[in-house]
Amino acid sequence: MIHTVTVTGYGSGGECLARLDDGRVVFIRNAARGDVLEITLTHEFARSARAEIVRIQEPSPYRVETDCPAYPECGGCDFRHIAYEEELDAKLTRVNDALERIGGLPARADKILRTGQTDGYRNKAVFHFDGTSLGFYRSRSHEVIPISRCPLLKGDLNKALCDIINNNYKKNYALSPVSTDSPQQPCDITLRSGRNGLDPPLEEELDGLVFQISGFFQVNTGAALLLYQKAREYAALSKNETLIDLYCGVGTLTLFVGRDAGYALGVELDPDAVNAARDNARRNNLSHIDFLNADAAKWEAYAPHPDCLIVDPPRKGLSQGAVRKILKLAPSRIVYISCDPATLARDLRLFGNYTVMDVCAVDMFPRTANVECCCLLARDE
Repeated sequence: MIHTVTVTGYGSGGECLARLDDGRVVFIRNAARGDVLEITLTHEFARSARAEIVRIQEPSPYRVETDCPAYPECGGCDFRHIAYEEELDAKLTRVNDALERIGGLPARADKILRTGQTDGYRNKAVFHFDGTSLGFYRSRSHEVIPISRCPLLKGDLNKALCDIINNNYKKNYALSPVSTDSPQQPCDITLRSGRNGLDPPLEEELDGLVFQISGFFQVNTGAALLLYQKAREYAALSKNETLIDLYCGVGTLTLFVGRDAGYALGVELDPDAVNAARDNARRNNLSHIDFLNADAAKWEAYAPHPDCLIVDPPRKGLSQGAVRKILKLAPSRIVYISCDPATLARDLRLFGNYTVMDVCAVDMFPRTANVECCCLLARDE
């Protein structure tokens, strides 16, 4: 059965929203706000449905020509078919809807920081090989879509991809060989680029600080700088104050913000990341910054009472134990960085004795539905 609908907005995963005649919300991929579409339903539920486009009756004014032959089959991008300003508006709306509907908060993000570089920004890529094809997964599946070039990747990564396809990877790159002997056992190839190219050890520079890349590091260096600068602004540390950074990873944010403090401590569960963080502190001569290998919810240390606490948890957000720990530490201000507006909004409700002072969105991953947030909380007096 064919339904005709008008698209009214965007969902959290990049799909678009419309209403069926019976009142149900329908989610449609590769649509744009303002489209008038003929659709067919692929999945039906009591109060919602999913659909695919049969025909575009009237295209949205926000539609643009796609510039990647693998889009939209490849699941790497969500928004290559709409204008970038429309993408930014969709992301900002997503953040503010979460703050209002999930968090019940009056706080709003009034802007989204971006570098202006929508392509060629990714310094890392994970390619999948299924025994026949090398590329990225189709959206919501493990089917490999062949890729010979990705517009999101930095130039040296695309060159490496070309070399791999042409069987020059053994000679030019320290990669695990791609084998066609076991087609039932797909393998992944990870490529990473730093300021010194693809040769290990990889390094990256952020505002005068040099980091050896080991473990997690933001894939968009330019946008990461915007995010870290905002976190530093929110923290507003002085030399007589103390910073604690939970979920600190390899210490990038701890060092970037903690250089302003009299003392800083990063807490991280992964021992390899802690070792890398300590190496990065030594590399940048920041002897007043320490790192502790511990769970964010259970650690005990000699650190004095923190004036500021930074949290940058995984997508699932803070555990209840971590929230209790933060409330016990009672910092005067908290800087919360999140890659998921929904879990951010949920967690902010748990800090009842804090006020959300400011929220800023950052477009860390242009042409995808993902959006990063940074917010400042101040303890109520």
